[in-house]
Amino acid sequence: MKKSVNRQIAAVHLTSRIGQTIVAVLGVTFGVSMYIFMNSFMNGVNKAQDDMAFSSMSHIRIFNENSVRSYNPVEGFLPSTQTIFTIRNHKVMQYTDGIKNTLEIISFLEKQPEVTGIASQLNFNVFFRSGSKKISGLLSGVEVINEDKLFDNSSKVISGKWMDLNYQKSGIILGCVLAENLGVKVNDNINILTSDGISKNFVVTGIIETSVKQVDKTKAWLNISSARQLLTKNQDYVSDILINIKDKENTEPFLSKITPVVPYQIESWQVASQQLVAMTKIRNILAIAVSLTILFVAGFGIYNIMTMTINEKIKEIAILKATGFSGHDITVIFLSQAAIIGFIGSVVGVVLGYGISTLVNQVPFEIAGLSTLPIYYRYQDLTLSIAFGIATTLVAGFLPARKASKIDPVIIIRG
Repeated sequence: MKKSVNRQIAAVHLTSRIGQTIVAVLGVTFGVSMYIFMNSFMNGVNKAQDDMAFSSMSHIRIFNENSVRSYNPVEGFLPSTQTIFTIRNHKVMQYTDGIKNTLEIISFLEKQPEVTGIASQLNFNVFFRSGSKKISGLLSGVEVINEDKLFDNSSKVISGKWMDLNYQKSGIILGCVLAENLGVKVNDNINILTSDGISKNFVVTGIIETSVKQVDKTKAWLNISSARQLLTKNQDYVSDILINIKDKENTEPFLSKITPVVPYQIESWQVASQQLVAMTKIRNILAIAVSLTILFVAGFGIYNIMTMTINEKIKEIAILKATGFSGHDITVIFLSQAAIIGFIGSVVGVVLGYGISTLVNQVPFEIAGLSTLPIYYRYQDLTLSIAFGIATTLVAGFLPARKASKIDPVIIIRG
C-alpha cells in the first residue's frame, strides 16, 4: 500500500512542475541521443577504415625475411689476441629464399579451427611498361580463388572479371590508378620487367579499385603459376602465406599456438598496422569522453532540478514525515522521480539518436570508396545508453533524496 502511495506522490511532484520535468527529461534525452550518435558514427568510421585496410591486408602474415647480421665473420675462428682481423663490406649468402615446405605449413594451418581463410602469394617488385611509360610497382602472384575468399576481390573489379586470372595465364589485373597512369584498359598489352632483367608481355584482363590509394597506384595481380614462371621458380615457391581468423582482435593466442611449429616470421595485423590500432583506440576514447561528458552535464542539471524541488516542497516533506512516512519512504519518492525522468529521457533519446544517425548516414561523402558518412549500429550501444541514462539520473537524484530523508519535520513546521 505504502509503495503505491510513494509512486503516486512521485508522479504528483513530476506533473505539478511539468516545465522542470520536461527540462530534466530533455537533458537526459540529449545526452543519450548524442551517446548513440557519437558511438554509431565512430563505429562507422572504424568499420570503414577496417574494411579499407583489410581489403588488402590479412589478419596474420607468414613470411621469410633474411636479414644481414652485424658481425665480423672471422671472429671466433681466429682466437689470437695479438692480431687484428677485419673484413669490409662482407656479403651474406642467402641459402633460403621464400618459404619452404609450403604445402605442409598450409595443411597444418587448415586444421586449426580458428582459421577462416588461407592464401599464398608471390610478391616482387617490377617495372610496368606501356609504350614510353615505365612505372615501378608491386606484382603479386596469387591463388585466384583463395585470394578472392580472403579479400573479396571480385566485388572490387570495376572492369573485367577477377576469375579470368584463373583461366588466362597471360592475364594481369591492374590497380585503377596504375592503369590510368599507364594509359591502358582491358584487353591492352603491357610489359613486365623484373629486377633480374626478365621481360614478358601480359594482357590486361581487369582493373580493380580497392579504395586504398597506394595499392591502386602501385599494385597488380596475376596467377601465381605465371608469377613462378616469370621468376623461374619451382611450383611450391611462395613469398607470403596470408591467414584470416574468426576473431581478428584476438590474434595472440593463435600466434602462440603456431609459432613453435612454423619456422618463419609471423606478423599480426596489429604489429603491421600499429597506426591503425592507435587511431581506432583514440577515436573510441574520444567518443566515450564526449558522450560521458554530455551525460554528466545532464545529470548535473537533474541534480539542480531535484534540489530545487526539495527546497520548494520542504514543508510538504515535513508533513509527510510527521504523518508517518519514514526517511526511506522520502528517499524512494525522490529516487522514483529520478528513475522516471531517466527512463523516459533514455527511451526518447534512443529514438532521437537513431533518427539523427539515420539522417547523417544519408549525407553524401564521396571519398575513399565511401558514398555517405559511415554509420554502424551496435545493439549493445542501445542497451548501454539506456542503462547509462537511468544510472546517471539515479546518481544525480540520490544526494537530494538523501537530504530530503534527513529533514526534521519539527524544525520545519515550527518554521
